[in-house]
Amino acid sequence: MWLLNHSALRRFELDQLRRAGVTRVFTPKRFPYDEGNLSASVDAALDDALDLASEDLARLNAQDWYACEDAAAWEIANRYFRIAFIGFFPRQIETVLAHFDGTIVIRVFGLASGETYSALLREHLSLSTRIRLRERASRVWFGTAYSHLKDVEERYFVEHECFLPVGVLGDDKMADWHGSDARVLFVCPRIGTTPYFRGIYDNFKREFGHLPHVIGGAQPIAVPDPAVIGYVPREAHERNMRELRVMYYHSRERNHVHYHPLEAIQAGMPLVYVGGGMLDELGGRSLPGRCRSTTEARAKIERLLEGDRRLIDRIRKTQGALLEPLLAERCAPTWQQGFARIVASVKLRAPRSARASRIAVIVPVGYRGGSLRGAKLLAQALVEGSRQAGQPADVVLAHLDDKGVYTDDEFKDLPAHVRRRPYRWKTLSREEAVRALAYAGVDANLHESAYAIPDDGATNFDDCDLWLIVSDRVSIPLLPVKPYVMMVYDYLQRYEDFLDLPTSHAFLRAQHAAERVLVTTDFTYADARDFAGLPLRKLRRVPMLVPQFDATPDASATPDKPLPPYFIWTTNLALHKNHHNAASALAIYYDELGGRWSCKVTGVESDRIPTSELPHLKPVREIRARSRGFRRNVEFMGELHERAYRRLLAGGRFLWHAGRVDNGTFSVVEAAHAGLPALSSDYPAMREIAATNSLAIAWMDPHDPEQMASQLKAMEARADALRAQVPDSATLEANGVERHAAAYWREVRECL
Repeated sequence: MWLLNHSALRRFELDQLRRAGVTRVFTPKRFPYDEGNLSASVDAALDDALDLASEDLARLNAQDWYACEDAAAWEIANRYFRIAFIGFFPRQIETVLAHFDGTIVIRVFGLASGETYSALLREHLSLSTRIRLRERASRVWFGTAYSHLKDVEERYFVEHECFLPVGVLGDDKMADWHGSDARVLFVCPRIGTTPYFRGIYDNFKREFGHLPHVIGGAQPIAVPDPAVIGYVPREAHERNMRELRVMYYHSRERNHVHYHPLEAIQAGMPLVYVGGGMLDELGGRSLPGRCRSTTEARAKIERLLEGDRRLIDRIRKTQGALLEPLLAERCAPTWQQGFARIVASVKLRAPRSARASRIAVIVPVGYRGGSLRGAKLLAQALVEGSRQAGQPADVVLAHLDDKGVYTDDEFKDLPAHVRRRPYRWKTLSREEAVRALAYAGVDANLHESAYAIPDDGATNFDDCDLWLIVSDRVSIPLLPVKPYVMMVYDYLQRYEDFLDLPTSHAFLRAQHAAERVLVTTDFTYADARDFAGLPLRKLRRVPMLVPQFDATPDASATPDKPLPPYFIWTTNLALHKNHHNAASALAIYYDELGGRWSCKVTGVESDRIPTSELPHLKPVREIRARSRGFRRNVEFMGELHERAYRRLLAGGRFLWHAGRVDNGTFSVVEAAHAGLPALSSDYPAMREIAATNSLAIAWMDPHDPEQMASQLKAMEARADALRAQVPDSATLEANGVERHAAAYWREVRECL
C-alpha cells in the first residue's frame, strides 16, 4: 500500500517498486485537501493488477487513508497487503500503527534547519502512538530520501533508518525549451496561510520584485498580487517551463529540496539558485547557475532576461549534473538494497504477543452511588466486550484508598472477573517526573511544574496497558507513562457556577491530553465539541450502560400494614440538584395545593440538606422553617442500604427527579424496575434516557417552582395510569451490559 498522493513522487516511487519486483500496489483515491497535499492527485491505473474482490477494492478506494478508522477496511488491508508506505503525517502514523498488522515505511524527505523528526515524534504523536512505535519497532522503518538525514536524528530513528533515495522520473525535454517569455518563474505556495512561505514571498518581492516575474504554487487563499498565478493544470505548468526565461530557487535548506527546480532542469529551463542548500549536496557547488548571494543571483537573472545567450547556454549545458544522483537508473540499486531489508523484516516478523491486555478503570475521586455504579458497569462492559470479540482482557477497578469513603460492602456486587485495587494520588515535581520517564523509557516533553500518578504501592499501574479515567476530575496533569481514555458524563461547569476557572481549565486540559473521550448522550457530545473544544477524532458517543436492578424487596422487612402514600426524591448535595426550587415546589405543593403524599428524600448525604451551611442549601432550611406542610411531610433519610432503598421503592407511588441539568440519572430506570413511574425535570439528557428505555415519565420545568408543584399535585391523579405504562423487565433489560459491551470494547481496543 503506497498511502500517499504526491504526483511526482508517485511516478518515481512506483517505478522503483516495479524495478524491485513489486507488481501489486494500492494507491489512495481520496486525500484531505490541506496544506500537506497541495501537490496531490489520484491514479487508479494500478487497480486492475491488484486482483482483489470488487467489493473489497471499492471499500479500500472509499477511504481517506490519512485518517482511516474503518475497521472493515483495515481488515481487508491486513488480508491482502504486507507493506505500507506512509508520509510523516501524525494522524496517518497513528491510524496505520493502530490498525495495520504489516510492515510500515514512514517516508521522510527532510526538514528545515534546526528541526528533527525525533523531536516531531515527541511533539506531535500521542503517547499511545509513541509506545506502539517502540513496541513494534521490528516492523517500522524510516525511509529516508537522503542518506545524511539521519545525521541529526536520535538513536531510535537511526536504528530504524532505511535509505530509499528520492529521484526524478521523466523524459529529457531540453530541446523543447525556448524561453521566449522574458520573465522569472518563482514557485512559492501557501503565501496567505503559512508564515514560513509568506516570509519567502516577501523576501523575493523585496530582492527581485522590480524584475518581470511569475509566481506559481497552489494558494489556498487568494493573494492580491497579479504576478501570483496559483495552481495551474499540468499542461499549463509544462508550457510555463518551456516559455519562461529563468527559474529562481531560493532555498538554502541542506536537508530538503523541492521538485520544481528539478523539473525546470528536466525542461531545459535555466536555473539560478543560491548556494548552501541541498543542491550543493547534489553536485551543484561549482555550476554557473549557483550564486553566493541574492545580489549575485539578481545580477545573473538580469543578464538572462536581457538575453545573454552565452550564460543561458552555460547554465543549461551544465545543470544536468544536479539530476545525475536522482535519475531512476542511478537510484534503482540503492532502492533494491533498501527494499530487500524491508522485505526481510516482513519474513522475520514474530507473531504478536498472546498476553491479554490489561486495563485499569480508575475512579479519580471519592465517587459513590450512581457514579461508582457507572464505573463498575464500565469495567464489566470491557470484560464482556473483550470476551465477545475473542480478545479476553484483564480489567482492574481502581478506587481511592480511603476507608472513610469506601467500605468492602461497596464492592460486593463487583463481578468476580474484575479485580479491585485501591490507590492514592502521588504528585511529582517536574524534576522527579523527568527521572521517572527516563526510567520508563518514555520520550516526552514536560512543561508543567507538577505531575500526578496513581500510587498503588506496587507498580503504579505500570502493569496495565491503558488507563480509563471515569470522569475528567484530574486537576494535576497525569505523568505521561501510559495512554489513557476518559469517560466524561457531563460538563456541569458550563451551566452551574461551581468551579473556579483554573480548575475547569485543568479538567479540560486532561481531556485534551487523553487518547479518546467517551460520552453517553448527544447532549454531552455537543458540550464536548462546543464547550470543551475536543477534536472530533478524539470524541466518541457510546451507548448508555443501564444498570440491571433487582427490584425484589426483602419480604421479612415488609411492614404489616401499608404506609401512607409517598413519593421518593433522590438527590445529593451537588449544586445542580436544584434544591432551592425543589424545596419551594414542595412548600407550594403542601401549603397551597393541599398535597396529600409525603416525600422521602434519599441519596448520598441527603440527610444533611436541612441543616447544611452550604450557600446553595441555606434556602432549604429557611423554607422548611416557615412551611408547616414541608416539615410534616418531607423526611430526609440519607443514603440507604441497597435493600432498604429497594423496599422504599416497592412501597412508593413515583420517583421525583428535580435536578436542573446533567447527563441524566438512572434512578428513573431503577424506579421502573420496581414498577414506579417518574416525574422528572425536562432537559435533553433525561429525554434521551427516557427514549432509550421506553420509560413512563411525566415532565416538569426545573426552573419554575409553581409548575413543579402543579406537576406534583397532578401525579396524585396520574401515577396509577403512568404505572400501567412502565415497561416490563424484558424491555428494561434489553439495554443491559451484554448488548452494548462490544461498542465499549471497540473504542477502547483501538487505543490499546
